[in-house]
Amino acid sequence: MRTLLNVIWLVLSGVWLFLAYALAALIMFVLIITIPWGIAAWRIGVYSLWPFGKTVVDKPTAGVFSLLGNIVWVVLAGWWLAIGHIISAVGLAITIIGIPFAIANIKMVPVALLPLGKQIVDLP
Repeated sequence: MRTLLNVIWLVLSGVWLFLAYALAALIMFVLIITIPWGIAAWRIGVYSLWPFGKTVVDKPTAGVFSLLGNIVWVVLAGWWLAIGHIISAVGLAITIIGIPFAIANIKMVPVALLPLGKQIVDLP
């Protein structure tokens, strides 16, 4: 079932969200000082490409630097990636089939806004 959901997700919004995260990662890598944010953008982009069967959990080692890094992230890229998830969710919620995918998009908004201090793990 996860594979079917992931394939439908990929077609409806996964590719576009992945491309947005990949663009954010590319910009962060080019600016050199923002490479840690680029790594986070790429990690979440891969998660947004194939999200079912995975979940986001807090890292136990996250601290003050994650908080400060998240503030920088929100200013640089987090807000427009979160808006992308919201726009995608609204578009998917119009159809009955898209409602579960819209809910999945809304669940991804917090990690789009505050990615540092989080890790993506596989569900059992």
